[in-house]
Amino acid sequence: MEYAHELNPNAKIVVYGQELNAESYAICKADMLIKGQDPSKIHKGNTLSEDRLPTEHFDYMLANPPFGVEWKKVEAEVKKEANRGFAGRFGPGLPRISDGSLLFLMHLVSKMKPADQGSSRIGIILNGSPLFTGGPGSGESEIRRFLLEKDLVESIIALPTDMFYNTGIATYVWVLSNAKPAHRRGQVLLVNGSSHFVKMKKSLGSKRQMMNEAQIEEIVRLAGSFEEGPIAKIFPSTAFGYRQISIERPLRRRFTFDATTATKLLSKKLWEKLGEELYRALYHLSTVTWSGRSFLGLDQFEEELKKALKPYGLKLKGPDFKEIANSLGEHDDAASPALDAKGQPLPDSERRDSENVPLGQDLNAYFKREVLPHAPDAWVDLSKKDELDGKVGIVGYEIPFNRHFYEYQAPRSLEVIDAELQAKTARIQELLREITR
Repeated sequence: MEYAHELNPNAKIVVYGQELNAESYAICKADMLIKGQDPSKIHKGNTLSEDRLPTEHFDYMLANPPFGVEWKKVEAEVKKEANRGFAGRFGPGLPRISDGSLLFLMHLVSKMKPADQGSSRIGIILNGSPLFTGGPGSGESEIRRFLLEKDLVESIIALPTDMFYNTGIATYVWVLSNAKPAHRRGQVLLVNGSSHFVKMKKSLGSKRQMMNEAQIEEIVRLAGSFEEGPIAKIFPSTAFGYRQISIERPLRRRFTFDATTATKLLSKKLWEKLGEELYRALYHLSTVTWSGRSFLGLDQFEEELKKALKPYGLKLKGPDFKEIANSLGEHDDAASPALDAKGQPLPDSERRDSENVPLGQDLNAYFKREVLPHAPDAWVDLSKKDELDGKVGIVGYEIPFNRHFYEYQAPRSLEVIDAELQAKTARIQELLREITR
């Protein structure tokens, strides 16, 4: 409030808040009374489970929530509100229960004024996990997706480490707005302020570094000017999104019967799953009749096994054959692919992979360019589609902050390293001579 009045002495400021800690809540209420503010606008309670300002919307919001706090104690209440969808605060999804950082962010977003009613801006300090934790379709990814597709993220600023009393981890300031000027729409500014610090003369707990006024002004200028530079980069919101497609490979199995196969039969304890008669017949085939024989392909092996079991008076059931095939089969590129009833290749779950295709790129073109040259028999699983847009591939969003600011540094030459080693070796030998004199 004092700083805002320094910027604009005529500003009318009405403060609202909610706090869980009883001591902090009491101090805040007392401070409001002293400064002539309305203390009834400050509420006590858990922000995530009990919104004490359910009908309020604000021009500006600031928050420094606890980093990585779990929300297990309020799980029932949070999930109940999430079930209300966008009628509640947590419509896009829920993060993992071990980290409620994004819940605090969504709480603030739910209290933004519509743009035609004055709009809102948010400043919140978070740790690194909200940037990238959670794969496609996860609660974290869906929250990032909502924020970026709604064009709410204005800028993200990396702060130096060792800035807080109780932790030295990397932290980030997220600035959100629902009224971006035209030249900033659809874009996000990343500012790397991690090197903007000075060492403190005396540490305060984990706080060993601070930003001086000049460094703060520099970061504020970069965030406000929306210009790129050595520590500031602008990206379209879609740059952080991708579609994860599932890549399948055909099931190719080789079945070889030798001493190793007999060992597999014993170690797998197939008799418990197949029954004694079938197991004994299979063991006899493996160690006597088929000893030294191989089958290149699942279909060939199934056909030959059915024939071989007839003299034993046994019929091969589907579940039994699946158990046998999983226990004895090994992948072999030379084996013929297994086919389903429609003549289509069966996928090999052990060779299943995924590819992240940047949003805006054609999936087929990407597949032909990046996958087929390395796996000519692969195909895309067209059944895995995104729940929101119904298209092939699960949409995911992440903000790899450090990757965008990584600068390659060439390693020192071998000559330099050798010279340093020789110098250190010579120094060690000199010290040893001094000891033995």
